[in-house]
Amino acid sequence: MSDERDRDVSLSEIEAARARIQGIVHRTPLLSSVTAAEWVRTATGTRLADDRLYMKAEHLQKTGSFKARGMTNRIATLDPIDAARGAITLSAGNAGQAYAWAGRTAGVPVTVVMPAAAVRSKVDACLGYGARVVLHGAHVGETFAEMERIRDAEGLVLVHPFDDPAVIAGHGSIGLELLEDLPDVDLVVVGIGGGGLISGVAAALKSVRPSVRVYGVEPERSNAVSLALERHEVVRIQPDSVADGLNAPFAGIWTMAMCERLLDGIVLLDDGTILAGMRFAVERLKQVLEPAGATALAAVLAGRIPIRQGERVAVVLSGGNVEVGRLGDLLHAAGTLPGAGA
Repeated sequence: MSDERDRDVSLSEIEAARARIQGIVHRTPLLSSVTAAEWVRTATGTRLADDRLYMKAEHLQKTGSFKARGMTNRIATLDPIDAARGAITLSAGNAGQAYAWAGRTAGVPVTVVMPAAAVRSKVDACLGYGARVVLHGAHVGETFAEMERIRDAEGLVLVHPFDDPAVIAGHGSIGLELLEDLPDVDLVVVGIGGGGLISGVAAALKSVRPSVRVYGVEPERSNAVSLALERHEVVRIQPDSVADGLNAPFAGIWTMAMCERLLDGIVLLDDGTILAGMRFAVERLKQVLEPAGATALAAVLAGRIPIRQGERVAVVLSGGNVEVGRLGDLLHAAGTLPGAGA
């Protein structure tokens, strides 16, 4: 375990990744909301700095999620021989879309293995970006086994959806942009699936501004990272959350080590509250988020994150790839947030 704890992605690696992907991916805007801050004050009695909650709009990123950053960096750093053979990944949707898009941009063939019940719009997006898509498995564990079988049979290179230093470094560019737009940020809240996003963001933030606190949010039924930190080992689970973008079957070796070292805490959130955050985004922010993309926002609005009086708080809106045909049902299933009377 000591070797695993030494795993780290440095600020120089994050800066190099940012330079590598600049001009290929978007520099997303930093949004803010007075209404969201009012809901936080109603729910918790805590007043935010500037009377605003800040939001990094990664749902407006290429392919509709933050993943375009890390996946572009990973594809760009492939060995030429591996790139010529082709890459393979496992995904519930967003990582697959990002790798498909990055592969097409760089001329690298990509195979995406997805659960049989993957959201159809995400499957279609992977196909639209030129990837070969294999649908297999009733749960992500079966999907992972099929991905390994195809990889070995065809000699493809695995490009991991989250547990890879190049992926983590690419995601870390979000933290650098956030600090440029909000240099005195006190607290940043990020959703957690396999941990690649929050590992990169936290590494960037704490390298430049060590006083920043970083909290992660996991669905109650998709808590691979918090289980790994609790047991000090990778734990395989069968995730089952409406936030399918956070349904990682396990934490990674890299992400487990980095989250243990860098995070100030992780909170678990039920699906109803996650969907309430999604509904708030649609109704009050006029932003369409997928459930995974709304998870960090929901945790703040629900009063689940320990915010101190007068802190400057930012959340990462990580993705917007929601199937339009399901949008009504998802909003109808949303719970009620404490600040709804604000």
